[in-house]
Amino acid sequence: MSGKKNGKRLWVGLDVGGTKMLACVYDDDFRCLGRRKKKTRDEAGPSDPLSRMATVIREALDEAGAPPSALAGVGIGLAGMLDLDKGILIEAPNLGWKKLKVVEGLRKRLKAPVVIANDVDAGTYGEYRFGAARKSRCVLGVFPGTGIGGACVYDGKLIRGKTGSAMEIGHLPVDPDGVLCGCGKRGCLETVASRLAIAGQAAQAAVRGEAPCLLKLGGTDLTKIRSGLLAESIRGGDRVIEQLVRRAAHWLGYGIAGAVHLLAPDTILLGGGLAEEFPRLYVEEVEGAVRDRGLATFTAGLRFTVAALGAEAVAMGAAAMAAEEA
Repeated sequence: MSGKKNGKRLWVGLDVGGTKMLACVYDDDFRCLGRRKKKTRDEAGPSDPLSRMATVIREALDEAGAPPSALAGVGIGLAGMLDLDKGILIEAPNLGWKKLKVVEGLRKRLKAPVVIANDVDAGTYGEYRFGAARKSRCVLGVFPGTGIGGACVYDGKLIRGKTGSAMEIGHLPVDPDGVLCGCGKRGCLETVASRLAIAGQAAQAAVRGEAPCLLKLGGTDLTKIRSGLLAESIRGGDRVIEQLVRRAAHWLGYGIAGAVHLLAPDTILLGGGLAEEFPRLYVEEVEGAVRDRGLATFTAGLRFTVAALGAEAVAMGAAAMAAEEA
């Protein structure tokens, strides 16, 4: 029977990241039956992104012992600008993809319904349904990484614009005279609170001799100064790196405080590599900044937590969104 295995429907969530894709197969109770990873781009040369996505989904179904005909729906979390009405990835700058007809292309390849979502939307929804933000009335998810992604689930529904995602918290202006952001504007939250901002300052500290452990581990190459390396540097005694991470987390809380006054959330969910590597530090700094800048009426019952689903959050949330729309 189409869309079923042993009488149960199967759902696939696909997380398409800058370097890897993760496909997970779930039953109606959202137990994971199979998962497969694949590099997002073929190192051997150019490849069709949609064919690559379809391949990793089929491989995950194989691992679950299910034929493609058992697939009831697919949800895909993508980093980039989306047109949700048309099912198109408008642009993914980190991958060089433009005007990719994701829904139409994968529906034809997989013979199943397909929905797309921003990756942070999917990850926050996954944590709301199955993870650290369960039972929240309003959860604001903030994921600092190379940039800073945001999402909000309010009364069980993602807040979105007419055709695309909302909650671009990384581009809230916090310093009108600040440095230029990748978006072309000055002083966005990303310029002071993203991992890339921390990496730039950390590299300078290493050059000045203030972070000898970091210099030994990764030099001053920004592409190597990722969350795990920052954590290792701090464990190695580079106190200046801890100060930089704390300052960035405090800036993040400063930006979140503005969103708290607009949304009145009961849960702030922190995700991404930085929050996962420094859970106590991030909760401490973000919560301190929010309570310092926020009105007590909005912050009194506010809960701060770190994402619990790890690498599977986006895939799980995307699969749940596909099931919701079925």
